[in-house]
Amino acid sequence: MSFIKTTEQDSNHNHLEKMSVRELLKNINAEDKTVPNAVEKALPQIEHLVTQIVNKLKNGGRLFYMGAGTSGRLGIVDASECPPTFGVPHELVVGLIAGGDTAIRKAVEFAEDSTTQGWKDLQDHNISEKDVVVGIAASGTTPYVIAALKQCNKNNIITGCITCNKNSPLAQVSKYPIEAVVGPEFVTGSSRMKAGTAQKLVLNMITTATMIQLGHVKGNKMVDMQLSNNKLVDRGTKMIMAAIDVSEEEALQLLNQYKSVRNAVKQYNNGRK
Repeated sequence: MSFIKTTEQDSNHNHLEKMSVRELLKNINAEDKTVPNAVEKALPQIEHLVTQIVNKLKNGGRLFYMGAGTSGRLGIVDASECPPTFGVPHELVVGLIAGGDTAIRKAVEFAEDSTTQGWKDLQDHNISEKDVVVGIAASGTTPYVIAALKQCNKNNIITGCITCNKNSPLAQVSKYPIEAVVGPEFVTGSSRMKAGTAQKLVLNMITTATMIQLGHVKGNKMVDMQLSNNKLVDRGTKMIMAAIDVSEEEALQLLNQYKSVRNAVKQYNNGRK
């Protein structure tokens, strides 16, 4: 089957420069509304990949995201939010971007075209069969990502991907591809828009579902979250008050003493036995 980049096809809208601000916003919003439906169609693929990730992480493995440009930045954002949200080590979910940390803020020319650097970046983290590597590329053609996943396959490392084109080269080299086909962008080829939104939704699903499966959520609460600011301390205090019959002052004392909602509730209940 031939590969067609729908992310590069001509926009459904034309003469954008002649539109009013309201017209621009309305039309962008109309396009954005189609993204969740595209992600919904990919749910079986997402499930297959998440199942593999959970199994590997339960056995001491790690999850790696790798991409270039917008895709790489989205992976880094998702990885960086796992420790404060779920209380896991920073090394459990790792985001890699073509061009290194400099590329997080500023584009590094031609970094995504390297067919060797991706695998080197993974080797710097002592990648092994215990881990899972997920390539992120809206186009599905990024050499940095594709070449790295090929090397992973050669070394019996589970591979997945998040792309927004059907039957892309990236999907072909991924054991567990996710294809959220969102169609042409509002601004032709600007895949930071619908494609980026789809990737963000999928990334949210992957780590949230994984962390819940690993036991880092109780009921619907982030019981292992890091207490890194006053907002989270206040949230944690209220969570303790809801879980056990204590005052706000007592809940705060328990939280400060045991450093997490889970530990505070556990120690309190143990003390009552």
